[in-house]
This record gives sequence, C-alpha cells and structure tokens, in this order.
Amino acid sequence: MTSESGEARATEGAGAATSAEPSLPSFPVRVGQVFFSPGTLLDALALRPAWAAAVVLGAVLVVAQTLLIPAEVWDAMFRDVMLRRAQAMPAGFQAGGTLMRVSALAFGTLGYFAITFLFAGIVTLVFAFVLGDEGRYRQYLAVTGHAWLIPAFLGLLLVPLRIIQQDPQLTLNVGTFLYFLPEGYLATVAKMLDLSQAWAWLVVARGAHAIAPRRSFESAAVTLMVLFVIFALLFALIPGVA
Repeated sequence: MTSESGEARATEGAGAATSAEPSLPSFPVRVGQVFFSPGTLLDALALRPAWAAAVVLGAVLVVAQTLLIPAEVWDAMFRDVMLRRAQAMPAGFQAGGTLMRVSALAFGTLGYFAITFLFAGIVTLVFAFVLGDEGRYRQYLAVTGHAWLIPAFLGLLLVPLRIIQQDPQLTLNVGTFLYFLPEGYLATVAKMLDLSQAWAWLVVARGAHAIAPRRSFESAAVTLMVLFVIFALLFALIPGVA
C-alpha cells in the first residue's frame, strides 16, 4: 500500500511538472508578448522553438516600410546621396528614387532574412560554443526571430517621420541625442547604435537566460551589448554605410 501511494505521488508530481512547463501561445499572442511579456514568451520558446512565422512577419514589415514611403522621398534621398558624393545627376535620369526604392525592397527583404539567420548563428556560436552553454541553433533562431520584430514594428511606426524628414533610412539612434558630434567616424558609430536594435538584443539576452538558466540575464546582456557596439564600430568603417 505504501509503495503504491508513493508511486501515485511520484506520478502526480511528474504530471504537475509537465503541466508547469509553459505552453507555446498562438502567434498573435507571441507578437504581443515580445513587447509586453518577453520573459513568458522566451521561457516557452526555449522549450518549443518556433521561428518561421516570426521571421516571415518581420520580412513583411520591412516590405511594408519600403512601400509606404512615396517614390519622391526616395528620389530626394537619391539626389542627396549624389550631392554628398559631389556627383552631378546624370542628364535625363529621373528614376533614381524609384531605383533606390526597388533596391531597398529587394535587398532589405533578403537582408532581413540573412541578418536574422546570421545573428542567430553568431549568438549560438558565442553562447553554445565559446561560453559552453547548452543551447541549440534552432532555439536561438526562435529567440532572435521574435526579438527582431521589435525594430521591424518600430520602423513601421517611424514611417510618417521618415516621410516628413525625407529620409527613408531614419532611425531612433544614439546619434539622435549626440547631434553635436562633428561628421566623422564617431558620429557614424552613434548612428549605427539603433535603440530599437538595442532593445531587441536585450530580449535575445533574456532568451539566452531562458535557454541556459545557469547564465544570468545580466551576464548575457553585457555580452550582447558588447557585440552590439563591436558591430557598430565595424560597420561604421564601411564607406557610405550611414
């Protein structure tokens, strides 16, 4: 009798542990949780790493951002680029803005997929291989794919401001507050430090903690913020990047 009751209690305990595991919410709910309840979402994604819908939605948002900006704004940007390069507009060439818009649509969409998969690989490399955590690529891809919805949605909200400022590439970045910096490398680095991306990296750090609980959120956040700044320092070396 005692052994049977002990087995029953063990079975009940196992069932309680299983039911205590966070279930994966529906995708619309997960989109809201990215902003308002990332911890709950990331605990669920660590166990059930769904990523495809999030990555596709992010790409769709990038397409929407591009299409919502009128062609004349892209044309103004093209003229500004030519002016900064001290180049004259080619005689009879009127499609510069449209060409930039099409290029942004193609490369922006493909680039979104590439960057999401690449950054998930980098995070996996850092945490799973270099630091010895037990996470898998698919888990980090699920976390990164959902986290990257933050800059995708906020970029959509910035579309009216981009139209007013006639700058399709306008972002809310550190350079917005350090406007007094003279044009040069440091100013470019500050522009590369997009605040919405910093938010996304912090969500990824929380995901790294959910995947490997022995790693604290604080240590993961410091690691990824250092990577974020390193990326900015490197990309700012590319001519014409900002």
